[in-house]
Amino acid sequence: MTPLAWIAIGLLVLLIVATGLGAWRLRALSHRVGSFECAARRTGVAGAPWVAGIAHYGVGRIDWWRLWSVSLRPARTWSRYDLVITGREPYSGDGPDAYLVRCRYRGQDFELTMSRAAYEGLASWLEAAPPGRRDVVV
Repeated sequence: MTPLAWIAIGLLVLLIVATGLGAWRLRALSHRVGSFECAARRTGVAGAPWVAGIAHYGVGRIDWWRLWSVSLRPARTWSRYDLVITGREPYSGDGPDAYLVRCRYRGQDFELTMSRAAYEGLASWLEAAPPGRRDVVV
């Protein structure tokens, strides 16, 4: 075999391994208790794209991972004490039972899309914060 053929085989094996690891990561994240699908985007940036992801409730925080990534660390982490829901409305982009949720975290505004059940869980989680937190959900 030629060196070019070996390089092609190596690249193919690498692609198969990367795809397998990505699928394993996605399955592991989505099957955790307390995980829910939600897309995120920054506000105030013209044409900011939606990025699909999976969020997971932690102790006092929400970790958010990009859906298609090889990173084992969350792309965003929002502390329960600094996260505020500033508004919500029905969102037709993800189906009939989806919400567009406007949030603020440490002075930065962003939006999330999620199912109704996921929104209800998020609102309950924020409202169940220890005493001293007020006006965290609109």
